[in-house]
Amino acid sequence: MEQEFGICRVAVAPLRAGTSDKAEIASQLLFGDHVEILEKTDKWWLVRNGYDGYEGWMDYKQLGSLNHEQFIKNQNCDHLAPAQLANAVVAADGSKYFLAAGSNLPAYAGGCCYLGDEKFEISFSPKLIKPNTSVDELVDTALFFQNAPYLWGGRTVFGVDCSGFVQNVFKLNGIKLFRDAWQQAEQGTVVDFLPEVKTGDLAFFDNAEGRITHVGMMLNSGEIIHASGKVRIDPMDNQGIYNAELGRYTHNLRIVKRFI
Repeated sequence: MEQEFGICRVAVAPLRAGTSDKAEIASQLLFGDHVEILEKTDKWWLVRNGYDGYEGWMDYKQLGSLNHEQFIKNQNCDHLAPAQLANAVVAADGSKYFLAAGSNLPAYAGGCCYLGDEKFEISFSPKLIKPNTSVDELVDTALFFQNAPYLWGGRTVFGVDCSGFVQNVFKLNGIKLFRDAWQQAEQGTVVDFLPEVKTGDLAFFDNAEGRITHVGMMLNSGEIIHASGKVRIDPMDNQGIYNAELGRYTHNLRIVKRFI
């Protein structure tokens, strides 16, 4: 198949593990996410997210078209929907889309963004991604998601999983992370001892088989914010995360990594 590209033209689109509405949601695309189209069936297209390389099947009607030049330009999208709920864009027909925090605003200029050749007016102040983000900004972004319900494959304040949570928090602060916890654990620099932990470090946790299955962001050397049931703040020590409501440790600490 000749190389083809697309862009998410709805607020949130599920990326599924198979070609069915009943298939597991592995992740989500947000408005403005650009993709490479890998395979097509009558309804379902297999796509690869241009931001993090994640693959999944989606309903092709949720995609707009991009040419190769537009796809390349979207790799460096530096205007995003900010960490707030009032993120509305207006299409040419006057209808509105309400965007999740962290959604791309491609080719932003003069109060408008463009999905390929389709123009949208922006009714809010975009978040301009800049280098050297501050720790305070990172924490503020993380706290925006506090109490968001856990959702496997989710990436929004209305449902998010552990790795989707930290990926979006870091994206909103100009730091690119992969999608899954085990992938993110291969990035960053190792922090050798828990007392050396700084705000913004990511802690990774493994299961009985030694596979990394969970991630959260350290608020300090003794507290972590993470998505488990909901996005919550829990105490943590060298053993792992302690859930006071359950009266036990729920996650076994494997490694801590630094990204800023």
